[in-house]
Amino acid sequence: MTATIDTRSQGTSPYDADAGLAGIGTPPASHLGSALASQDSSAAAPSSTLESQRSAPSSLRGGGVGAARTGARRGVITVTGSVGPRYGEILTPDALAFLALLHDRFDAARDELIAQRQLRRQDIADGADPDFRASTRPVRDDPHWRVAGSRRAPGLEDRRVEITGPTDPKMTINALNSGARCWLADAEDASSPTWPNVIEGQLALHDAIRGTLSFTNEAGKEYRLRSAHIADLPTIVFRPRGWHLDEAHLRYTDANGITSSTLGSLVDFGLYFFHNAAELIARGRGPYFYLPKLEGYKDARLWNEVFEVAQDALGIPRGTIRATVLIETLPAAFEMEEILYELRDHCAGLNAGRWDYLFSIIKCFRTRGDSYVLPDRAQVTMTAPFMRAYTELLVATCHKRGAHAIGGMSAFIPDRRNPEVTRKAFQQVAADKKREAGDGFDGTWVAHPDLIPVAEAEFDAVLGNAPNQVSRQRPDVAVGQHELLDVASARRGGATVTSAGLRSNVSVAVRYIDSWLRGTGAAALDNLMEDAATAEISRSQVWQWIASGTPTHDDGLPVTRERVETILLEVVASLPQEPGNRIDDAAAIFREVALRDDFPAFLTNPAYQGRLVGSDVDRA
Repeated sequence: MTATIDTRSQGTSPYDADAGLAGIGTPPASHLGSALASQDSSAAAPSSTLESQRSAPSSLRGGGVGAARTGARRGVITVTGSVGPRYGEILTPDALAFLALLHDRFDAARDELIAQRQLRRQDIADGADPDFRASTRPVRDDPHWRVAGSRRAPGLEDRRVEITGPTDPKMTINALNSGARCWLADAEDASSPTWPNVIEGQLALHDAIRGTLSFTNEAGKEYRLRSAHIADLPTIVFRPRGWHLDEAHLRYTDANGITSSTLGSLVDFGLYFFHNAAELIARGRGPYFYLPKLEGYKDARLWNEVFEVAQDALGIPRGTIRATVLIETLPAAFEMEEILYELRDHCAGLNAGRWDYLFSIIKCFRTRGDSYVLPDRAQVTMTAPFMRAYTELLVATCHKRGAHAIGGMSAFIPDRRNPEVTRKAFQQVAADKKREAGDGFDGTWVAHPDLIPVAEAEFDAVLGNAPNQVSRQRPDVAVGQHELLDVASARRGGATVTSAGLRSNVSVAVRYIDSWLRGTGAAALDNLMEDAATAEISRSQVWQWIASGTPTHDDGLPVTRERVETILLEVVASLPQEPGNRIDDAAAIFREVALRDDFPAFLTNPAYQGRLVGSDVDRA
């Protein structure tokens, strides 16, 4: 498969962080020119299963011209993963050529972005506090610009309750039958990125959008969509992997012959958009996305360029894509308006990704001493002053610019076999959603279908028949650098680090990593729905407590590597050694990401490359 793009000037943003603001207005339209080259009939087939499809010529808009005529780079995507039933319907020649186009254009830009992120994180760790950028102040001060929001985006007007979950067939059907307004179809934190999960998740979405998805479990129970019409079901908002994650089963070879893993973000986005964008539009919906792990406006700018190139390549009008950005990193909290501005023609709103936000705070301040130590995860509530500042600022920023503000997920889940657990879950979720609706959020997340009526009741009480409360401005909100960085406010309020919290962190991290290595990315543990974000909090808290010499409040003993190692051995010994478990591997990963001097930016990177790729669950 080959692809080429026009490398003429793509236009620039009205401002640059280094040079300052050049003016406010609509950036010049980028020029895609010839978006995709003709198929190279001499290219080797990625798989014998796909060989028969290679004779079909490219159907992408724009036709394409040869690289020799344009001077543009040409890239090749090769399938190296095993090929299961129907994989050829997703990994078509045209789809792989589309992925090659995206990698030709954005592979190097992504690498530069990751490098910039690392430098910024190190600056913060070394003592430089993040703050609102002086160079982009004119964007924040200009009262006139607005984002696209839900205008001409059918299915996004009312998002009062969204259910989240991975994209396997059973979960896809359950989510679409749930009665929620939207479904966050998650290929990121709630999904273990095994090769089957990646491609079969795409197949499940492909079939669901066309009304043909069904599933029969091992016991013979059948699952079917309650309607064949996607417009009758919750609106799908797909979350691809973040910029930091690679995809090992598709290889990208650039024009210089250098081969590397593809980018998980572009693979997930590209396959979903290529196969479903036009179909969604024809069926009364649209290509909608959640964007994870952004750390600033440059991340948003890169995604906006991806959207423009993708829409141009497939002949879909610009602005058709709508994205909701998760504000789940500390640096991004200082650039909310700039993120909205960069994506304004494609932006629907922002989401308060509370768990990853806590992880980001720990990661940024992990070496800054006792004042930046967070207490037990269970004691860091959304009413903690620094967390309340973050959510209040998000709502005010969104509504100022015509964007939806979507609340976060309470991790409590019901247990249908335990009425008391269910009662407490309902009570805690209701309180959480009542606070969000009262603060001005336009919608919220739940992780279980039984929680939809609980959350919906709280938003109904505030919204009534209105689809949202974007018109509700929050001029009373005055949040600055101090409020966002006042991490110590949680412990001033009485929250502490405890030996029970330490043990819980070790236990949750090990059990979740075990689940993830076995192919399940959303795990119910101790009546909480855990995903990669909560596992990141658990391991990074342990690292920070060790680095800071933090004592546990109940016994006064410091958290040390030796103490944590003892707890780890006890946790491993207490877990059942059932067939197929990955407990020992999970413990090894925990040691690598929580007990070493170095602090990996994400536990999923070493876990993916070192333990997941090539394992039994990673084969079709």
